[in-house]
Amino acid sequence: MQENQKDNDLFFTCSLIEAIARTTKNTKKELLTIIGKENIAKIYSLASTYHSENLDKVINELIKKYKIKSGTYNPVKTINSKIPTIWEIGRVYQRLIIMVDNHQEKYVDTLFQVLTSWIIPKIDNYNSSMYYETPDYIYACYLENKII
Repeated sequence: MQENQKDNDLFFTCSLIEAIARTTKNTKKELLTIIGKENIAKIYSLASTYHSENLDKVINELIKKYKIKSGTYNPVKTINSKIPTIWEIGRVYQRLIIMVDNHQEKYVDTLFQVLTSWIIPKIDNYNSSMYYETPDYIYACYLENKII
C-alpha cells in the first residue's frame, strides 16, 4: 500500500526534526520551542521540496534560519547497541502522531503534542527497547501516560 503525500510529508518532517535535534544536541521539545509551530507548519508544507534537496544542506539552512544553538542533549553518546537512523525514528514518530489523531489538517498540532510529551525521552533512550516496540504498544503507553 502506497502512503499518501500528507503522511509522507509528516514522515519527512519528523525525520528532519530528529536530524536537526541530533545535529544541534537539543531535545525535540527544546527544538520545537525554538522553531515554533508556525515555522514547523511551513517546513511540513515544504517537505516534498526539501525531500528532493541534499539533506545536510537543508539541515544546515534551517539551523541557521532559526538560529538554533547547540545544546547538550545527546542520546546517541552512551548507546550500547545499534543507533536507529533518523528515518527509523521519524517513522516511529509519524506512526504515533497518526494514531493520536489521523486528521491530516491537524498533523502539525498533533506533532507538537506528541513530540513535546513525556514519551519522547523514553523513545530516545536507545538502550531501552521502546523505539522498536510495536506502534500499538507505544500508542497504548502514550494514552496511559506511562510505560505499561
